[in-house]
Amino acid sequence: QVQLVESGGGLVQPGGSLRLSCAVSGSIFSMNTMGWSRQAPGKQRELVAVITSSASTNYADSVKGRFTISRDNAKNTVYLQMNSLKPDDTAVYYCNGDVTTIYRTPRTLGGQGTQVTVAS
Repeated sequence: QVQLVESGGGLVQPGGSLRLSCAVSGSIFSMNTMGWSRQAPGKQRELVAVITSSASTNYADSVKGRFTISRDNAKNTVYLQMNSLKPDDTAVYYCNGDVTTIYRTPRTLGGQGTQVTVAS
């Protein structure tokens, strides 16, 4: 069964860094456009960063210059490097995206989420 497995969340002090990973488990043909979103308590989910299959990226204004999304196609993994973290970055971070299965059919996947807490 193909699914997304996120890791790397945790507690970090303001100004610190974390790197989130999102691995596609199961066999696929290709990983296409992938992204990270987040949801803080009492707030709507926010799209944080997107990376296309050609590695073009786009970021929410709130994280530009601090977060970097990247991908390793050989490992079917997407990363979110988060630097200069602020308390406002505290949220559950979700990986989501589109893959092409081994049967050459498209499929949209969403992860379970990983908690990021920024506090002193």
